[in-house]
Amino acid sequence: MKYRQLGGSGAAVSTYSLGTMTFGTESSEEVSHAQLDMYAERGGTVIETADVYSAGASEEIVGRWLAGRGSDTTDAMFLASKGRFPVGVPAREAGLSRRHLRRALDASLARLGVDHLDLYQVHSWDPVTPLEETLGFLEYAVDSGKVSYVGLSNFLGWQIAQAATLARGRFPLVSMQPQYNLLAREVEWEIVPASQANGLGLLPWSPLGGGWLAGKYSKDAAPTGATRLGEDPERGVEAYAKRARNERTWRVLDVVSEVAARHGRTAAQVSLAWLDSRPAVSSIILGCRTTEQLESNLDAVDLELPHEDLALLDAASDPEPADWPYGAAGIEQRSRPLD
Repeated sequence: MKYRQLGGSGAAVSTYSLGTMTFGTESSEEVSHAQLDMYAERGGTVIETADVYSAGASEEIVGRWLAGRGSDTTDAMFLASKGRFPVGVPAREAGLSRRHLRRALDASLARLGVDHLDLYQVHSWDPVTPLEETLGFLEYAVDSGKVSYVGLSNFLGWQIAQAATLARGRFPLVSMQPQYNLLAREVEWEIVPASQANGLGLLPWSPLGGGWLAGKYSKDAAPTGATRLGEDPERGVEAYAKRARNERTWRVLDVVSEVAARHGRTAAQVSLAWLDSRPAVSSIILGCRTTEQLESNLDAVDLELPHEDLALLDAASDPEPADWPYGAAGIEQRSRPLD
């Protein structure tokens, strides 16, 4: 495993995090604990969970694993969770209010069986709650010792800028968790620069695009069987029909396969290595159903793609924005040559 600084903080984290969204639904407790054991043995340090994962069951599974392992293992773990969405409360009670976040944080700590989190992240923007109210609670959570660092998840660029400006000097806001992969590069237009400008390390989720970048799916047939889209073809942002009708999808997958064959690696490993090379990425969140998938993905840690392969992947995955404001004309106007 390799390690990096988390944003502008003094914390060192492994370059791959273990995402636990599958725990309690797609992965049984036995499989989940086996993943945690393997991840710890490989030198991984970041366990990434959320109260909404399996309606709290994911945190409980992680908590029982922590309770059953020695301090040599558990003390090395950097424990991260998130709150915002309704878990055991009506939807109207959710959000980023002081009332909801206080209860959500305490419930997460209880399920995990710990007295503090290394990283507590707000799971998404709340258009109802004033931002100052949210930040006031996060300041209290750090001051009380329940939280060491604070992070954002699924914020837009202007939201990151507002939060970072208001948080400065009050508590350590250190990370931003976006969807980021070869099929979802639009975050590079505003979200990545806003994170970089404010010293936030990126913790990308869905680095394999829900299995697309692992080479699981075919252009000629809808997925079937024991895969996420085989069981639910219209699942979330990676829905089969929407991505399958975009020619860019297949262009990216062709180049990923070409690079993988050249290096004797899997498509997933190449896709992870590309993301690991991107600016501001601190730790990539791996979410796996099985220990076999996790082991294969962790093997990407020593793959450093040469410039030529990175350039091929960049060109194939370019989301091709309109000329203004993110395309060539906008970039040219924002540039300032010095010679």
